[in-house]
Amino acid sequence: MGKEIAVIMAAGLGSRMRPLTETVPKPLAEVGGRTLVETVIRGLHGRGISEIYIVVGYLKEKFTYLCDKYAGICLIENKEYQEKNNISSIYAARGILGSADCFICEADLFVSDPAVFCKHLDGSGYFGKMVHGYSADWVFEQQDGYISRIGKGGTDVYNMVGISYFKKEDARFLVKKVIEVYDEEASGELYWDEVADRSLQELKLKVFPVTERQIVEIDTVEELYALRAAEGEEN
Repeated sequence: MGKEIAVIMAAGLGSRMRPLTETVPKPLAEVGGRTLVETVIRGLHGRGISEIYIVVGYLKEKFTYLCDKYAGICLIENKEYQEKNNISSIYAARGILGSADCFICEADLFVSDPAVFCKHLDGSGYFGKMVHGYSADWVFEQQDGYISRIGKGGTDVYNMVGISYFKKEDARFLVKKVIEVYDEEASGELYWDEVADRSLQELKLKVFPVTERQIVEIDTVEELYALRAAEGEEN
């Protein structure tokens, strides 16, 4: 295995979790005595990744303790997190992405099983959990063993769980495509995954299956409280 790095995207406002996120950025919400982002860091460290870049924006000063607590953490500021969608975080990390094989992770994940990061990954792709029946979330359709569509809504398909892995060459290609569209007027509304979706012929992305409990994405206060309750905590 060659060198691997990780980019964790933690710049967003977390507006769906107000009032909690008025003073605490969503990735620093705690479950079981650990912040969400630290469960991601722990999993990455378990794979042996020591070079981790966290893209920050909203309440960015709250994340500085991570640089003291963990070796190899570097913060990258996304100055456009309020004006543009999460494509701006990939753009902010453009100087890093493509320098090595790379995980791209959301920061609002509770990784209950850090070993999920230790999978053998034989190419680029997204981690996904199978959902039977219709799902309105971000999903992956597949054809001939590769992802054929990344988008919202699908039946009996893998759902996005907030972790992806790009080989060095594919990460470089993704950044190139992000840069190409970034200054277009409509690009501010884009999720970076939509750029990946437009490039599936070139990227050849796979789905790496995980179970529902290994990775839990937190979008609302209700989901946070439900997870705390499942972990035996009182809110």
